[in-house]
Amino acid sequence: MFVLGIDPGLSRCGYGLVAGARGGSLAAQAAGVIETDPARPLPERLCTLHAELRSLVAETRPDVVVVERVFFQVNARTAMSVGQASGLALVVASEASCDVAQYTANEVKQAVVGYGAATKEQVKRMVVRILGLASVGGPPDVADALALAVCHLTTVPLRQAIRAASPSEPGPNGVGGAVETVRAVAGIATERRAR
Repeated sequence: MFVLGIDPGLSRCGYGLVAGARGGSLAAQAAGVIETDPARPLPERLCTLHAELRSLVAETRPDVVVVERVFFQVNARTAMSVGQASGLALVVASEASCDVAQYTANEVKQAVVGYGAATKEQVKRMVVRILGLASVGGPPDVADALALAVCHLTTVPLRQAIRAASPSEPGPNGVGGAVETVRAVAGIATERRAR
């Protein structure tokens, strides 16, 4: 399975393609960053990012595209540009008929480092170790994108086990009872929405 991680950003959009084998081994296939010129008008920058993401997905042909979910941003301007880049990545993945997954930064840190409040340097070190790389060059966006792909690939077995164990009847929270049990045991917070 090939998973393309996208760390969305308008000035710098990191990407990392990771292959996962049946035995659980992971290997980085490609990584880098797409940059747009901050001096250019916003529509032009978005068009450039869209075209580059389309080209990247067409070239790498991933099975799954994983995009970081914006959970919290102090700076509203940054949140807007990250949201715009994230939306483009989701559209490109959908247009290419790829499966799509999203994780917050804390979920990625928990899966890769084992600690949801890990630093960027800790994430980078674990990505290097997990993928057997000498180093990860470039801005932090590159390591973050690889971490997104690693997060997805390392949590797939748990998600498959949950799906297989889930009864067809939904539990009290609208999902299978086995899902609620696994979430409780794993300490995964459930999100409740008003209906």
